[in-house]
Amino acid sequence: MTFGEADPSQRFGGGTAPSTAPGNQVTFDRRELDRILSLYGRMVAAGEWRDYAIDFLKDRAVFSVFRRSSEVPIYRIEKNPRLARRQGAYSVVSATGLIVRRGPELDRVLRAIDKSVSLVAV
Repeated sequence: MTFGEADPSQRFGGGTAPSTAPGNQVTFDRRELDRILSLYGRMVAAGEWRDYAIDFLKDRAVFSVFRRSSEVPIYRIEKNPRLARRQGAYSVVSATGLIVRRGPELDRVLRAIDKSVSLVAV
């Protein structure tokens, strides 16, 4: 490297930008992602869902579920930590933007879209 040349990784923006730093993004942890992907696998096996997308944004994490990849998402499973003390950090949003369920526990929120058979004791 000669005088005046920058490191190639710095010259082309190869360094980590503040907006993409892991500390600045909301993410799903392993347990949350495992629960979501478990539901996703069952729904794929049932033939109802076919594709998904995950977005990690500054203010929330979004897991979008698609019937076909060319359509809008059927459901969005969102984690928004700013709402944790109010309505709960987790929510399920339908394709029309209607909040199907919101709450502090992911398992209870996912029950709104989980169509697995459940037994009721009498």
